[in-house]
Amino acid sequence: MTGFTDIEPTTRRVVIENIAPTVDCGRFPAKRIVGDEVTVEADVFADGHDHVAAVIEFRAGAGEWRIAPMSQTVMDRLQGSFRTDEVGGYEFRVRGWIDHFDTWRDGLEKKDGVGQDVSVDLQIGAELVDAAASRAEGAASTTLTSFSSRIRQAGSTQPERVAAALDPDLAALMSEWGDRTRSTVSDAYPIRVDRQRARFSSWYELFPRSWGPTGEHGTFAHVTAKLPYVAEMGFDVLYLPPIHPIGTTKRKGPNNSLDVDPDDPGVPWAVGSSEGGHLAIHPELGTLADFQTLRAEAKSLGIELAMDVAFQCSPDHPWVSEHPEWFKHRPDGSIQYAENPPKRYEDIYPIDFETSDPQGLWAALRDVFLYWSDQGVEIFRVDNPHTKAFPFWEWVIAEVSARHPNAIFLAEAFTRPTVMHRLAKLGFTQSYTYFTWRNTVWELQSYVEDLLAVADVLRPNFWPNTPDILSEYLQTGGRPAFVTRVILAATLSSNYGIYGPEFELMGSIPRSAGSEEYRDSEKYQIREWDLERPESLAPLIGRLNQIRRSHPALQRSDNIRFHQTDNPEILCFSKEWKDDLVLVVVNLDPHHTQSGHVEIPVDEFGIDEHHSFQVHDELVARRYLWNERWNYVELDPEGIPAHVFAIRRLARTEHDFDYYL
Repeated sequence: MTGFTDIEPTTRRVVIENIAPTVDCGRFPAKRIVGDEVTVEADVFADGHDHVAAVIEFRAGAGEWRIAPMSQTVMDRLQGSFRTDEVGGYEFRVRGWIDHFDTWRDGLEKKDGVGQDVSVDLQIGAELVDAAASRAEGAASTTLTSFSSRIRQAGSTQPERVAAALDPDLAALMSEWGDRTRSTVSDAYPIRVDRQRARFSSWYELFPRSWGPTGEHGTFAHVTAKLPYVAEMGFDVLYLPPIHPIGTTKRKGPNNSLDVDPDDPGVPWAVGSSEGGHLAIHPELGTLADFQTLRAEAKSLGIELAMDVAFQCSPDHPWVSEHPEWFKHRPDGSIQYAENPPKRYEDIYPIDFETSDPQGLWAALRDVFLYWSDQGVEIFRVDNPHTKAFPFWEWVIAEVSARHPNAIFLAEAFTRPTVMHRLAKLGFTQSYTYFTWRNTVWELQSYVEDLLAVADVLRPNFWPNTPDILSEYLQTGGRPAFVTRVILAATLSSNYGIYGPEFELMGSIPRSAGSEEYRDSEKYQIREWDLERPESLAPLIGRLNQIRRSHPALQRSDNIRFHQTDNPEILCFSKEWKDDLVLVVVNLDPHHTQSGHVEIPVDEFGIDEHHSFQVHDELVARRYLWNERWNYVELDPEGIPAHVFAIRRLARTEHDFDYYL
């Protein structure tokens, strides 16, 4: 018949639909971390009333398929899980089949329960068991044969034969060795498994050139000497802006000025000079050996180096003369510099991904990642990836990850959600977000919920500030604004970072009214920092990172729940993972004390709402006595405008409170 020529007769009756986790129907991998239990769900059903069974088949790379069981959750929805035990690519599929034995077993139980003669039914069941015995191996085959004999045994009473047929041990064996020859197998779906730091990390960004003695250009050696400062604050990723030679043509002066002094250091993102390009180190920072010393010393303190990869060139980059075809030329023959009106970047040439030599360009860019990976760098912050071709990122991340599976890529892409999501699908491990500009309860809650909807593929990294971004909230909110934003960043997201020392020293002066750029920005000049200033937020940040390390619930971003308050300036949310439960309450108003009641879902938290319980604020080591579901808070922004309560559910004793937090 016309329209049915592709349909062939089949005895496979099971349908498998709506499989999760999948991203774009399996076009891209869902993301997980080593040690995760990957929960797989699917609708598995068939015509009629026969029972169905299903398993997950999974493997790492091209290894052997392994099997994990699935069980019914509701209606035709089945669920199971498997554990990831190595970094790299996994895939899984669902296999479903008609479970003739379980269907028969259910019918037998019903018929016997109402006193029907089931002698023929027992013969049918024995044949099913015999068939399974022929498929089984070793002791399983022997045991199945024994069960078949007991079901058939003519000298036994019907109750004895039925009891053998309904034995749970037989059901377990038949589940393993039942007939799957007519099973339906779904497509295979990919999973990308990363190391733990992909999910949980605390980033600290600094410009090495500003960390030297007064009047000197800072070096890697100067940063090495200051590593204990970063470690004491509890950061585990030290992110360096581009460390390559800086061009001199069209070099920018202080505050992005075109009036340049010969001693002005230039913008690190204007990569390349006669001294080299993306594979070279700026001579004033030191040598490759100095860089390796910094990396090794950081590693000894539990800190990884993250490098900035900016695929753009100064006019002096060797590629400009060696490969002019990699750049876009204007009708007058000049190369188009970068622009983001009204901003102009005369010292930077974008790369043209519509070049006549894509193979050569892609290979050269890939080799930048590979070179630094070979130097021991495993974390890359990628500058403006949304301005480069999508197919390139999918290719290059796969190329690098194949040789360096532990590589982590952070996308600095402040752009449209669809583009941010696409970059995550293409392989970026983490992503900058719009957290920086979300300030109200509604904005924060709705934005985080948007991120939760794409948690299978996009891992957010929250930054309250960057060298490019000094938000209005920080400009006008004083010390309370900085405290509020770092607490929010560190607790809402398991990955977060700050640009310091501007942040902990509370730099808040914009370049001009209405601007989000810093005045006297380190992008254009060398700064001096007094890290010993008594008002520094470094001790608070250190405590915050200590709390994060001690609470597994704060080491995830996919487990957040928001709770009601009766004050629109107070945000309340919780995070739970296994036995760890953390409740966070934040005053979002940096100018006024805010008070009100927050609703605690005590029943869901396993707390008796009719008894008092203690709450323990880990930020300030203070306890409060709370009662029932709604509880009062008062948060003064001049102190600590937030509570971070760790809920420990204890067994009740005669003399103790039921619970304390």
